[in-house]
Amino acid sequence: MLIAALGPLLAPLGATEYVGRPNTARVAGAILGTDHLGQDVWSRFLLGGRSILVIASVATAIGVLVGAATGALAAAHGGLVDQWIMRGVDVTLAVPPILLALVAMTTLGPEPWLITAAVALVTAPRVARVSYGAATVVVERDFVEVSDRIGETRWYVMTRDVLPNISGALLVEAGIRLTYAVAIVASLAFLGFTTGTNEANWAAMVQENRAAFAVQPWGVLVPTAAIVALTLGAGLITDGIARTTAGAASMGER
Repeated sequence: MLIAALGPLLAPLGATEYVGRPNTARVAGAILGTDHLGQDVWSRFLLGGRSILVIASVATAIGVLVGAATGALAAAHGGLVDQWIMRGVDVTLAVPPILLALVAMTTLGPEPWLITAAVALVTAPRVARVSYGAATVVVERDFVEVSDRIGETRWYVMTRDVLPNISGALLVEAGIRLTYAVAIVASLAFLGFTTGTNEANWAAMVQENRAAFAVQPWGVLVPTAAIVALTLGAGLITDGIARTTAGAASMGER
């Protein structure tokens, strides 16, 4: 994650600078050789993670916020509002995430905002389902009943009583969704849906250099390992935050 975030500051060359013959494993000044266009693999590796990390993180944040609010709203209202909201969530869950993202990309083009919106759209329903499950337990507790009896609004109950008490579950779910978001963004880039022409992107590097894997493996191995490490690292970091938050909440209750 640090390489994805800070790598562009350390790259010795630009993403499109020509340094030598294409698909060469050893070139002076290029420690990992060149790619299919004769560009520095090391520099493109350092430059290629930020777009994946930023888009996946922003999309996850939006999806978690929308999904958490949707699930909590359904649980807090109950009745027909609950049924209508959750049936809509179930319909959205029936659509494969990558298919929905591909339809958006082929229709409107691979714009950064569109990729972010598409990933957020497939993230929100899954978070809403988790949020709803956790919130239905909270709304049955005494302090929620007290809020109802004194005439507090549904918005107050949702934001002050429900959401703070399901934050631990939401943090865990956010970590899971972030790993999936990284996978979806990387899959779209591998299929050619990136935010710019010849943009340095780890998944795009794998797709571009796989034909020459036998003679120049670094153009494929390094970005592949980076995507795996980014996915695992994002999950571990968010899981650690969730555990710390849960521990602090437990100590507070004691």
